[in-house]
Amino acid sequence: MIGAGKESLASAEKVTECKGIAMLFRLFSAALPVLIFLLFCPIAVAKPPELTLANVYQKGMSMDGYWVSEKLDGVRAYWTGERFLSRGGHEYRAPTWFTEGFPDHPLDGELWMGRGRFAELSGAVRQEVPDDDDWQRIRFMVFDLPDKEATFDQRLTRLRVLIEEVGSPYMALVDQQRASTHEKLMQRLDEAVDGGAEGLMLRLGGSRYRSGRSNDLLKVKQYQDAEALVVRHLPGQGKFEGLMGSLLVELEDGRQFRIGSGFTDGERASPPDPGTTITFKYYGLTATGLPRFASFLRIRNDEPVR
Repeated sequence: MIGAGKESLASAEKVTECKGIAMLFRLFSAALPVLIFLLFCPIAVAKPPELTLANVYQKGMSMDGYWVSEKLDGVRAYWTGERFLSRGGHEYRAPTWFTEGFPDHPLDGELWMGRGRFAELSGAVRQEVPDDDDWQRIRFMVFDLPDKEATFDQRLTRLRVLIEEVGSPYMALVDQQRASTHEKLMQRLDEAVDGGAEGLMLRLGGSRYRSGRSNDLLKVKQYQDAEALVVRHLPGQGKFEGLMGSLLVELEDGRQFRIGSGFTDGERASPPDPGTTITFKYYGLTATGLPRFASFLRIRNDEPVR
């Protein structure tokens, strides 16, 4: 009897093993076409646009030949002639009526709702299905015409004619005025910030359109800003007990530091998840080269939903 029981148990184990093998085989067979497709037909990833990027203006820099404009609190958008791309190469899905009449060649600019409305704008333009009511309040603010052969002076002249010819209520040219002295630049900066603007931009009139950072394009702000990756949450103490006290973040060069100010109570209760990219402001660097008086600004969530 005992021997028969052992034989029955062994037989049952073999049946179970065979069933497991059969299930694995069926799963592999079902996944095989997908594996073959991924091997021979990889999914295309949009190439990010090659954008001009800004350095930071410093007192003492020459402003000869520069144009000055407001730094808009929007999301960078590259019009390819057919669609809007984000900095990462993902599409902002604008309604067809929004882009009706837009030119069939590239334009560089920002999607903008107005001063102090970045969070609202970001939520609107990142949606997979665009909301018409949201997009009625958005404008494509153009500040450059990607053309590597023409100077910015020449490109600006062409842009003024082009945007007037397009005549779209959803496209406008960012106002550009000639820069003069540092004192007047600082006066204009103070006025802009008092009115709710982020700051100013300087563009060199004689410069060609090129990708990457250079002094052809300069940010003018009362503070500096940068981006960092959230590593983890550090617990709060005292009045922040039970909430997030600060974020441990990591810079692009791998250096880590803490940011403990600039958060609302709601953001402390529900802080940005580890792995999230945030924007922070700071005032110069410490003796060790880390951002001085760093303060949280916002989550950098300007990439479309995918």
